[in-house]
Order: sequence, then structure tokens, then C-alpha cells
Amino acid sequence: MTRHLLTDNVYLTYVPSEKFKTSFLSAQMAMPLSKETAALNALLVNVLSRGTSRCPDMDALGRELDMLYGARLDPTVRRKGENQLFGFVASCIDDKYLSSGEKLLEPLTDLLGEMLCSPALQDGRLNPSYVDSERANLTDLIRSDINDKRSYAARRLREEMFADEPFGVNRLGSAEDAEAITPDALDRHYRSILPRTRLELFYCGSAPEDRVAAAYRRALSGLPRSGRLEPAVTCRRAAPERARLVTEELDVTQGKLCIGFRAESPDEHAAIVANAMFGGSSNSKLFLNVREKLSLCYYAGSSYDREKGALMVSSGIEFANYDRAMEEIMAQLTAIQRGDWEDWELTGAKSYLLNNFRSMEDSAASLESFVLFQAVSGSKETLPELMEAVQAVTPERIMAAAKAVRPDTIYFLKGKEAQE
Repeated sequence: MTRHLLTDNVYLTYVPSEKFKTSFLSAQMAMPLSKETAALNALLVNVLSRGTSRCPDMDALGRELDMLYGARLDPTVRRKGENQLFGFVASCIDDKYLSSGEKLLEPLTDLLGEMLCSPALQDGRLNPSYVDSERANLTDLIRSDINDKRSYAARRLREEMFADEPFGVNRLGSAEDAEAITPDALDRHYRSILPRTRLELFYCGSAPEDRVAAAYRRALSGLPRSGRLEPAVTCRRAAPERARLVTEELDVTQGKLCIGFRAESPDEHAAIVANAMFGGSSNSKLFLNVREKLSLCYYAGSSYDREKGALMVSSGIEFANYDRAMEEIMAQLTAIQRGDWEDWELTGAKSYLLNNFRSMEDSAASLESFVLFQAVSGSKETLPELMEAVQAVTPERIMAAAKAVRPDTIYFLKGKEAQE
């Protein structure tokens, strides 16, 4: 795997592979996540995906992709730390599997480049009808989050805990901001960020690197370059002396208890293992003890963002079990801090993590996500290096990392009729 500067603020990551029957490509813009631009960026890629100057509508795009043996080209919007990543992923049959000798790499990269640099226009600006319909779709998507209370509660915790930090901004922006976007505003935004934003390109397949680089250079020959808008450096903060409690009432029958912690240890690899033991795997203490043994939760788990240093617990409980669930969740964290675990818990957590990391090597899309996130965060750690570092974590380092985990915000979603 190699990564190099292709042109001004445009980077190409090349992953040679003979194991996949498809070639996987992506082009992702990376810029600081902010409330002012999150919805604009999310809407932009969906509008750009509606057509190009050569294929001005979905029917024409569909025909073009069909000519490429059913190739795919889809918009994506992601968040990494305090950056928003938005652009396109594409895949097609790897050229080596075409007996005709036909080449698909170049026409697919050309189409990807057209979506970025030569979109479908009307009277010289982004097509207003596309903006209107995609704005409605985006607004509906953002608002539909409340229908999945588990996802909704996790989002609300993040919004409350990081209320004055970019990390708290929804990757899609807010429904109110999306609804207010006009065709003219989106067109101005597109022309403002296209020349300046970091562009991360990716290829995984059997084509030689020089051919891939040449294909991308040709496809992006019309990409304007002036100015420079770099990804943000994600900032960490310390937890407050006293955790804040946020309670919300909705018409729900199951409570959602989410706890946000600041993981202040610089030993990220130890924190990764500590989280897996605490709530980040099927053999974790939260799952086996709080859910299975004590039956206090319908589900209970945790996730860790190593860049932000944030550990988030998510659980579903009976309203009346709030106090007991809180007590037991904190007790399991205390157990990790004290080293109160069996050998098989540590072995199982490491095995779980290593198996997940190895599985990334069997998916071009997973590899793309990994290297993209590494590039944006500035990390040069490879997947093998990450696996080696996790395997080397000692019990003492796990306890030290766990002791640096401190509660910041507690979010409890309960029913309107629940007793206080």
C-alpha cells in the first residue's frame, strides 16, 4: 500500500490486490465538520450524484453504468473525529476478469471525475430541481432518526456532551439547516470549496499504480485548485468535576440510558482493549454481567473514538431500573480499573479486536474506510502495526487507561408516563 501527493492537495492511496473480483475506487473531500457547512456538504454530494454534463440525469447515468457491466457509483457522507468526509465510492469488475480485454478503470474514473468537476447544470448553476428534491430527501432522512430510539439517544448524548465542539455536529447537519438551503446557496458553496478542499483518492484492485494515477489525473484534469482548506486537528478536553444529567421524555416504552466519558489516557491502544473488555464486544462485562447475569438492560455496549478520546455507553432499560443500571455500569468500569477480570476476558477481547482488524483485509470497502480515516487524522499506522500494538497491550496499561476514563454527560430518555 502506498499514499502519495497526486497534485495540489490531492492524495492517492493505492492498494494492490489480486484477491477481489472487483476494483474499488473512491474520491472523498475532507474538511472540518461545522454546523454551518455540514448540511450543505451532505446535500451537495447527493445533488452531484444526480447527473453530469455528459449524463445529465439518473437514466443517462444508469445507462452509462450498465455499459460498464453494472458498475456502481454512490455518494457517501461520513465523520471522522471533527472532520466531515463526503464524496463518492465506485466499484466495477476488475479488468483482469474481462476476457474481451476491455478496460473499465478509465471510464469509471472519468465518470467519477465528471460528478465532481462537471455536474449537471441549468443556466450555469446546479440544477435547482435536483437541489429541491434532494433537500427534501435529506431533511426527511435527518428527521427519521427519531424513529430509531437507540440511534436517536446516542445522537442526543453526543449533541449534549459536545454541544460547543465540532464533534457534536451531526454528519448530515440539522434538518432545519438542510431545509433552509437554496439552490443559489448550494451552488456558491460548491464553487467555494471545490478548489480548496483536500481530496483523498483510493484504489484497490489489480491495475498497476502508474495506470491508476494516470486515470485519476485525466479524470480530474478539470479540478480547480486554488487556496487550501485542510482537515481539522481533533481536540480533546478533560471531563468536568461532576457529570451532567440530561433527561428527555418521549412516547417510548423502553428507556435509553447513554453515558459519555472522556478517555483522557494518551495510550490509545490500551484504551481500545479496555473498551472491548468493558462494553465493546460480545464477551464484555456490560454484556455478560449487566445484561445477561443481572438482566438490567435489554442491550448494553460501549464504543471508543480514539481520536477524540471519547467512550460512549449505550443501553436500553426499564424506566424503574435507572439507578441500578447506572450503579452496575459504573461498577463494571471500576472492575476494569482495578484489574478485576479473568485471563479469558483479556484474551477474548484481544481476539475479538484482532479478528475485526483481519476482516478488514477481506473487504476493499473496509480498507478504504481505514486508510481514509488514517489519512485525515494524520496517522501513519498501518493495519498490521495496529494489530501488533493491540496484541502487545499489558494488563497494567489497560488499568491505567481505564483509570483515566471519567464520566462527562449522562443522557436518559424515558416515557412521558414514567415515574420520577
